[in-house]
Amino acid sequence: MSEAVAFDSGTFRRVLGHYPTGVCVVTAVGGDDAPTGMVVGSFTSVSLDPPLVAFFPAKNSHSWPRIEKAGKFCVNILASDQKPLCQQFSTKGANDKFAGVTHRVSANGSPILDGVVAWIDCRLEAVHEAGDHYIVLGRVIALEVETPGKPLLFFQGDYGEFAHLS
Repeated sequence: MSEAVAFDSGTFRRVLGHYPTGVCVVTAVGGDDAPTGMVVGSFTSVSLDPPLVAFFPAKNSHSWPRIEKAGKFCVNILASDQKPLCQQFSTKGANDKFAGVTHRVSANGSPILDGVVAWIDCRLEAVHEAGDHYIVLGRVIALEVETPGKPLLFFQGDYGEFAHLS
């Protein structure tokens, strides 16, 4: 049951937009043996023992059902120069998000995108409903820093990169 709130969804987005997030592409190989992927800005570590991570796809996502069906996925942490890749994977309804995208397949069978800062290969552990999204837990099978560098960040509706303070 929904409770009455004193703010609208625009206010919610505006306020939470003040919290920067990293940008990832979650990839898998669907039941048709074709790679699939989706941009995720809501990714987090959950547990060290067992090693678990989580992301939060929208219930109306077209890519999520294919990733869920695969039962495994790879979280690719995008580098600050990969904004065009982010835009390619965030295009709704795109037939081939992998067009022109170089990658290799992990030991677990999911695509690892070239040039990412790091990747986390997972087995699907659990899915929970949470409002208009799902909470997806993944058990980490393997992970590595691929290309040390600055991650792509999303903040107040735009993309940027991390800067160290001196």
